[in-house]
Amino acid sequence: QVGGFAWENCGDRRDPVVLQSLSVAPDPISIPGSLRVSAAVSSGKAMASPLKVVLVVEKALGDLWIQLPCIDQLGSCTYNDICTILDNLIPPGTTCPEPLLTYGIPCHCPFKAGSYSLPASDFILPDVELPAWMTNGNYRVRAAVSNGGEELACVKVAFSLQSQ
Repeated sequence: QVGGFAWENCGDRRDPVVLQSLSVAPDPISIPGSLRVSAAVSSGKAMASPLKVVLVVEKALGDLWIQLPCIDQLGSCTYNDICTILDNLIPPGTTCPEPLLTYGIPCHCPFKAGSYSLPASDFILPDVELPAWMTNGNYRVRAAVSNGGEELACVKVAFSLQSQ
């Protein structure tokens, strides 16, 4: 399927963290614009630092999917510890931003085991200067999360982008 929003778990059945639902609107996603997201995740295991995240980002070029390189921390990048990145974005000791705060969704490591649910919530996508290779088109992203070599989660998402 090219174009249109879709998602799936791509880890094996033993992965402790599983995405149970994800919905995103509008389709295609518009930048700048408003994005409505709802999601549910269940975790059978606490996730602690270092949490490695490997992203593979592909863009459709006709019938081909081209893997985008990692440039300025955008694209197909490996983040060796997402916990440190979260701490830099939201300093420890500060409250998590809305709507995470309202729904009790943590924004710092360690993430306790349990179920987390985000009802439909609106996020504003600012008019950011995206590199030319990251504008309009159809994308596939695979995100794998691991700790000490053990895979904790794997999710694949497909979406379309449309910049104004």
